[in-house]
Amino acid sequence: MNLSDINLPVASFSPLYEQIKAMILASLQASEWLPGEAIPSEMELAARFAVSQGTVRKAIDELASQNLLVRRQGKGTFVATHQEDDWQYRFLHLAPDSGMKFHLANRFLVCTKTEANAYVANLLKLKAGDPIIHIDRIQSYAGQPIVFEEIWLPGVRFTGLDLDTLNAWHGTVYGLYESQFATHMVRAEEKIKAIAADETLARHLHLAPGAPLLSVERVAFTYGNKPVEIRHARYDTSEQHYENKLN
Repeated sequence: MNLSDINLPVASFSPLYEQIKAMILASLQASEWLPGEAIPSEMELAARFAVSQGTVRKAIDELASQNLLVRRQGKGTFVATHQEDDWQYRFLHLAPDSGMKFHLANRFLVCTKTEANAYVANLLKLKAGDPIIHIDRIQSYAGQPIVFEEIWLPGVRFTGLDLDTLNAWHGTVYGLYESQFATHMVRAEEKIKAIAADETLARHLHLAPGAPLLSVERVAFTYGNKPVEIRHARYDTSEQHYENKLN
């Protein structure tokens, strides 16, 4: 592919590096390079797109700043993956007050096929009644349950996902999405509010009814700004906190 192969509207001008960025992104979306794999060198991409290495470098820099690519000194540039240690909890902002390294143990309770209601359909850009998958999960830290989550996924994209698959997977859910369903989460949007635990949440998290919790509703997107997951988490923050680093 080179620039002559792309039909850009005459009225919509964009800098050359932005056009190269769009072509690299199209290759990522088409799974030409999979999560964790190296992409071609700047020299190879410059030859492929018939542009300078500086233009390719600027495009890659932008994709790296958006956490879609990862530069490794002396090794090259790689497609970001949620299966690496440093990226496993990229979208999780819960951290222990103790400052200890966080590792959460998963226990999946439910994985059922159902139909999207109007709210879920709207967030996932589906039609009401479309097939979806509903998952319940408890996450524990040091043996104590601290997170209860409900997850909704488009049924067609995640065909074959079941409770046995989830409980047999030894890694993050986003890593499972990557490896078995060719779905890489690239960004997320969250809504956060304080709530009190009802009886069900209190039972799952071993708390007293009415205990304070943090409710976090997340919509996660794959390439092309396509929403592919809703996740509603309730965090016990008695010994944890929500941490967000602002630049």
